Amino acid sequence: MSRKLFAGARVRRLRTSRGLTQTRMANDLGVSVSYLNLIERDQRPLSAAFLLKLAGTYDLDLKSLAENEGHDIGEELVKVFTDSRLIGIDMPRGELRELAVRQPGIAQALLRLHASTPASQPKPEPGPIGAVMRMIEQAGNHFPGLDTAAEALADELRLSGGDLNAAVVERLRTRHSIQVRVLPVDVMPTTLRRLDLHARQLQLSESLDAASRGFASAVQLALIELKSQIADAIAAAAIQDPLAIRAATVALGKYAAAAILMPYGRFLAACEATGYDVELLQARFGRGLEQVAHRLTTLGRPGARGVPFFLLRFDRAGTISKRFVAGPSPLPRPGEGGCAVWNIHAAFSQPGQMQRQLVEMEDGHRFLTLARTVRTTAGPWGSVRPAFAIGIGCEARHAAALAWSAGLDLAGAAAPIGPGCAACHRADCRQRGLPPAAARLAFDERVRGLTPFRFTEE
Repeated sequence: MSRKLFAGARVRRLRTSRGLTQTRMANDLGVSVSYLNLIERDQRPLSAAFLLKLAGTYDLDLKSLAENEGHDIGEELVKVFTDSRLIGIDMPRGELRELAVRQPGIAQALLRLHASTPASQPKPEPGPIGAVMRMIEQAGNHFPGLDTAAEALADELRLSGGDLNAAVVERLRTRHSIQVRVLPVDVMPTTLRRLDLHARQLQLSESLDAASRGFASAVQLALIELKSQIADAIAAAAIQDPLAIRAATVALGKYAAAAILMPYGRFLAACEATGYDVELLQARFGRGLEQVAHRLTTLGRPGARGVPFFLLRFDRAGTISKRFVAGPSPLPRPGEGGCAVWNIHAAFSQPGQMQRQLVEMEDGHRFLTLARTVRTTAGPWGSVRPAFAIGIGCEARHAAALAWSAGLDLAGAAAPIGPGCAACHRADCRQRGLPPAAARLAFDERVRGLTPFRFTEE
């Protein structure tokens, strides 16, 4: 260990989440109760021997203890203290982040109290989409039971041939008496996929490309054969609203389809062999960019974790329609907007071309990001053609494992970005279009700075 690791709060949460007393955990680990007590109170660092024993006894990933778990909570606390009702209370960012690491229970309580306290504008009900987002975030976008079952199903499918797309179609036909038919756009003008149980057909629009047709077929197979695993994941998330259950079923059906067509072990091995080269992965598995990018965010299996990626899908107006985050990321929260300095938005000016950028947030966190436009459907001449782009990336400390970091100085200059003007406090950003929320504005008719906004946070 190159540095001392204090992770008492995480060890304590591990113990209490498993219903263990300090005496029981100390016996499990072969240490004294007093030593364990000192570790939980951050009066002793975690030794390498203790970490290995902890990981072996409780089947943990060592990275989960070494990573700065309090970062995200600390950032949420920073946003809480930009609330106009708290102006005048001096809470430096460093102290808030330290509180999140040292006293995570208190930090979570503050966040919950703030969320439940009405501000000037009431927060809208999250609805079914909000329920699905919470389910995914709580699971870290990895559903072990579903992923394992999908991998086992993929192994069965491979016995019938190397083409998984064809194997999925054949299994639907032989096991479930469902024929896959591709129909003209004029027959399915407003639908891409439809299960007609009366005709025993899975009908797909001809506007879907080959990868999307295969994916749609796999979604249907997952909804049939992995129904119980999908239901278990939804139950574990405590989703009870009928509409939210259906929304979660759709989301997990897509998750399972990706896990069938890109089974965990094979996909992770290919990622590591190619340096997470997304275009090579597309070719190897016969999938679209969006499908591969989404699968990259799900590699959270204990003992076999991949690089933790984040993903967003957005349109020309900056509207985010997909957002997956497994750890720290530069992604804006819903409703915060985006950062114009981040070059993912340039993807639309060069369709089909990868946009690479090393970026740095205000707190010094660095990320390597990649973006490209995607299009999976065709349409009749003259019809509106939807345009979306996918942005993916990871923390710069993981970037050396990526083929697309070649030639970059990961410790060199990085583009200074933020989570949108309202949540960003860079005073010298020439791209700034709005002042930070709740900042104290100052105006001087004799001076014009780099932006029209002069502000303080005192």
